[in-house]
Amino acid sequence: MNKIILMGRLTKDPELRYTTGNNTAVCSFTLAIDREYQKEGAEKEADFIPCIVWEKKGEAAAKFLEKGRRIAVAGRLQTRNWDDNEGKKHYVTEAVVENWYFADDKKKEGTSGTQNTQHTPSPEQEKDITPPPDNQQQKTGEKMPWEK
Repeated sequence: MNKIILMGRLTKDPELRYTTGNNTAVCSFTLAIDREYQKEGAEKEADFIPCIVWEKKGEAAAKFLEKGRRIAVAGRLQTRNWDDNEGKKHYVTEAVVENWYFADDKKKEGTSGTQNTQHTPSPEQEKDITPPPDNQQQKTGEKMPWEK
């Protein structure tokens, strides 16, 4: 099982890009997550976790999130690697965000109400969402051992 839940603050405004092949939206940001344990007399330490959000949820993240905003994310951990133009191998471990939620009370200027805190698509929107192109779901058609 590969499931993660994280809560932290954005280190900078999210970056929205579109894939070159099929123009799929992908939003990326980094969460700063304070460590609970700290040595006596030492400053707090944090982990910085790169996150990506695909398609409509990524577009919503780019629109509503900003540097310093505290959010909670749920998703899965993914590792990938690639070779650059010079042949050097690069590795990255990132959180692939399936859902994100506001985790603070911050209101945007000019708004009087609270924001919708959960960004889960409606059944109509869900039909339009396709999995990310590099998903790691089983593609062979074979059943998993627990499936009958």
